[in-house]
Amino acid sequence: MNQSQNTSFQAGQAKGQAEEKTSQLMDKARDTAQSAKESCQEAGQQVQAKAQGAADSIKDTLGMNK
Repeated sequence: MNQSQNTSFQAGQAKGQAEEKTSQLMDKARDTAQSAKESCQEAGQQVQAKAQGAADSIKDTLGMNK
């Protein structure tokens, strides 16, 4: 293999490794985003449940829940 072929081969290897690393980083970013989305949804559901509980408590206190 001459110098030009060797340089091309090394460049091809570097490109392949960069593409693989990019793919791995994109997968990790996608997983992180999905996890954040799920966490936000769970937090929202908890807030909603607490608000509903507070509203029911106030209705009970005021006698409006009959």
